[in-house]
Amino acid sequence: MAESPSHSHNRTSRTAITGGSLALFAFFVAFAGFLGLSQGLLKPETGFRLFLLGVALGLVSLAVSSIGMYQTRRAPGRKLALSGVVISCLLLAPVAPHVFNAFSVPPIHDITTDTDNPPDFVDILPLRADAPNPSDYGGEAVAAMQKSAYPDITPLMLDLPPPETFARARKLVEARGWKLAGADPEQGRIEAVAQTRMMKFRDDVVIRITPAPDGSRVDMRSVSRFGQSDIGVNARRIREFLKDLASS
Repeated sequence: MAESPSHSHNRTSRTAITGGSLALFAFFVAFAGFLGLSQGLLKPETGFRLFLLGVALGLVSLAVSSIGMYQTRRAPGRKLALSGVVISCLLLAPVAPHVFNAFSVPPIHDITTDTDNPPDFVDILPLRADAPNPSDYGGEAVAAMQKSAYPDITPLMLDLPPPETFARARKLVEARGWKLAGADPEQGRIEAVAQTRMMKFRDDVVIRITPAPDGSRVDMRSVSRFGQSDIGVNARRIREFLKDLASS
């Protein structure tokens, strides 16, 4: 028996309703995760997983709403289906570049200018006590991936005495708004906590300044507390810091 038009319209409208409702739910789930992260209301892993759940639901709602738009081309509910598509796209658009970037960089979160003898954390270790990622360097496997992806991450050589380089590096750390965790002029070591802009993830930084034949050598290490991949954030942080230090 052929399906009646009214029954078909009701069915397709339910698809549109499902898509639109799911899009709203996905948006609020992702927003709750983002808010929990940015305001420190949730643990990083909890907030990030909640955010990822919202993104995943956004993908599902986009698919369902798209089907709803097709089914409602001659039936009620097209505007509702369209709203589901729009809300899903608004949720997914800011995330898409980061997803693509994640696939373009290696799945590492510990970057250093000296992979043979990475600068060690000292004062910052108590702050990393509950961090999912360890403070110990990952060894040759991590070093090989870093060298392949970021061959430009190398020590900075300056024709300045170590004390002057140390002072400039500390001043630059403070100018960036990083939270200073330790500064030892005798050891030439500066430790600080940096936060990512959007998610407010805490990454730990250590800068090591040693004498060189013509002045100073600056090594730097930046490590994420959470997440297998840093999507290039730590390498970019080191690159930009050393560039600014060289021109200061």
